[in-house]
Amino acid sequence: MDRISELTARALALLGGDPQADRAVPPTGFTARLTLFTAAAMAFLAVFAIALSLATGRLADRWSAELARTATLRISAPADQADAQVRAALTVLEQTPGVASARALSDDEERALLEPWFGPDLPLDALPIPQLIEIVETADGYDATGLRARLQAEVPGAVLDDHTRWRQPLVTAANRLRMLGWVALALIGGATAAMITLAAQSALAANAQVIRVLRLVGARDTYIARAFVRRFTLRAAAGAALGTLLGVMAVAILPDGGDAGGFLTGLGFTGLGWLAPLMIPPLAGVTAFFATRAAALRTLRTQS
Repeated sequence: MDRISELTARALALLGGDPQADRAVPPTGFTARLTLFTAAAMAFLAVFAIALSLATGRLADRWSAELARTATLRISAPADQADAQVRAALTVLEQTPGVASARALSDDEERALLEPWFGPDLPLDALPIPQLIEIVETADGYDATGLRARLQAEVPGAVLDDHTRWRQPLVTAANRLRMLGWVALALIGGATAAMITLAAQSALAANAQVIRVLRLVGARDTYIARAFVRRFTLRAAAGAALGTLLGVMAVAILPDGGDAGGFLTGLGFTGLGWLAPLMIPPLAGVTAFFATRAAALRTLRTQS
């Protein structure tokens, strides 16, 4: 409890400040505008970095879930043997543990699959298009190696595609893109700290005369630095709050592609994800606090 009380007292002192010490920090001017603009711009970008990370995470989960539980059996056989091989394949699949259901796609379904590439008037009866069988597996899954061996013996024209070669690269790419989103967020934080450090150093240099007067009347460096820390922390938090608000509004107006939407139309927040941007202003304030404190103490030591 004592520790919590001490931290609470420090936070209140930071927000309340010291009017005499605050005179050492310019309330307006270039450094104030630079700090506000930098915090707002970086917070705006941070909102999109978080949205990117969350969206790619959802994308990876969706791709993995949709493709992991399905497979396709492709049967290429002469016209007089196609029906017999399809029946044989369905019989094998019905007897395979781990296969929840299996059904042959109709001509209309196959035509719908090929329509985006060949148009709506594709003559399936005139083209050697293989028969496709959709396989849905159970939660436990099936033995793909054993199923391939049995199909090779009983249905020579059947080729099993469990989507592994398609699923893994997609999921890997989505996971890497999500990681890049968090890396971008870390770089945004570093850039914010660097810009606030430069602004604090500029303010200290511009007020060197005032600082010398404060020292003459007995002010210590920690006392002077506290004023800079307070002012720049509040500026950064306020700018970040504004940038976060604008970023959330920009994300909210992005088009929603629904279930058929692609990656860009799904770039946004869902559910509790909308609470994630709320951490940006506090983090900006914490970043500004430590960056300004280190810069102020270092600059004050060089001016002594």
